[in-house]
Amino acid sequence: MKKRLNCVLLVDDNEADNYLHTMVLKESGVTDQIEIATDGEEALDFLLTRSKAGMIQGQELPPELILLDINMPVMDGWSFLEEYDKLDAELKNRIVVIMLTTSVNPADKRKLETRKERIDYLHKPLTLDLIHEIMHNHFPEYL
Repeated sequence: MKKRLNCVLLVDDNEADNYLHTMVLKESGVTDQIEIATDGEEALDFLLTRSKAGMIQGQELPPELILLDINMPVMDGWSFLEEYDKLDAELKNRIVVIMLTTSVNPADKRKLETRKERIDYLHKPLTLDLIHEIMHNHFPEYL
C-alpha cells in the first residue's frame, strides 16, 4: 500500500459492530486512526471540529472515509446525510461516505440511488474483502 487513509470514522451505535469493524480496519492496515461516533449528531460534531482544527493548523484532518449505519438513536443515518449535504463542498470532496448496514430493505438502497452524490450501500459486517473493494473503488491511488 502506497499511502494510508488519514482517518476512518465509524458511525454506528452498535458496540459489537464497532469493535469488529475496528479490528478488521486495523488488520487491513488502511489507516492508523479509527474514530467512532455512536450517532449522526456525534459524527457531524466530529467533522466540524476536525475541519476547523485543520483550517487553523493547515492540515487535512477530516476523515477520508465514513462508514455510516442507518438505524441509530438521536440522529439516524438518513438525518446525518441531510445535514452532511449542507456542509462545505470543499470538505465533502475529501470524504467518501459509505452506508454500511444490516438493512435488507430495498427502499433504503433505492433512497440512496436518488441522491445527487453517490454513496455506496454495503452490508455488515465489514470484512477485509469489503475494505479491499472500498479501496479499489474509491482510493486506488493508495493501493
